[in-house]
Amino acid sequence: MPRTLYLVAYDVCEPKRLSRVGRYFHGYRVAGQKSVPEIWVTPGELDTIEQDMQQMLEPSEDRLQIIALDPRMRRSCLGQAKTFSAPFFCVT
Repeated sequence: MPRTLYLVAYDVCEPKRLSRVGRYFHGYRVAGQKSVPEIWVTPGELDTIEQDMQQMLEPSEDRLQIIALDPRMRRSCLGQAKTFSAPFFCVT
C-alpha cells in the first residue's frame, strides 16, 4: 500500500493530553519538529490516527491538522530543520 508524507500540527491545551499526543506521534514521526512532525503513512494508518485523535483530543480546547505534502513540491528547510527524503521506507 502506498505511503504519503503528511505534516501534522497540533495545539493541545492540557499538559497530560499534550504529552500523550506527542508520544503517540513519536511512533509515526520520520522528521519535523516537536509539535509539527512529518509522518509517512498508508491510508489505513491515517484512518487509525484520525480515530485515535478523536478519542485523545478535547474538541472544545485542542486543535489538530493533518496536511498531505505534495511530493512534487520542493521543501525549504533552514537552520537545523530537516525533512524526510528516503527513497524507500521499511517497517519491521
